[in-house]
Amino acid sequence: MLHLELLREEYAVCRLPAGSPLPQSLLANTDRDQVVSVTWTPEEVSIMCPASCAPEGAAVETPWRCFRVAGPVNLALTGILASIVSPLADARVNIFAFSTFDTDYLLVPSVRLAEAVTALTAAGHRVSG
Repeated sequence: MLHLELLREEYAVCRLPAGSPLPQSLLANTDRDQVVSVTWTPEEVSIMCPASCAPEGAAVETPWRCFRVAGPVNLALTGILASIVSPLADARVNIFAFSTFDTDYLLVPSVRLAEAVTALTAAGHRVSG
């Protein structure tokens, strides 16, 4: 099925008020090996980042662990995320997912990591890291 890479560090899911600027401290504290995602909507600014880089003043949910689908993944393919989310839903593991042009990412609570890995490998996925 899919090869999922478990990233090393713990991650945070953060929320800032709508219209908030991108925290400069977030850019200053990350390196090229870390994953950061920022989404602006009319209701909020959501940030997924290494827990050590969570912006001050944000609502922060931590700790999470992050899986990356080994890619790049062709944008024309269907069912990639569903093949990951379904076994986790069956195992009652909550998730936070996002996608980039090249691949998909999925966060699970750190306390549920072992259950997530078990569910994903039972579904035929390979997990490394």
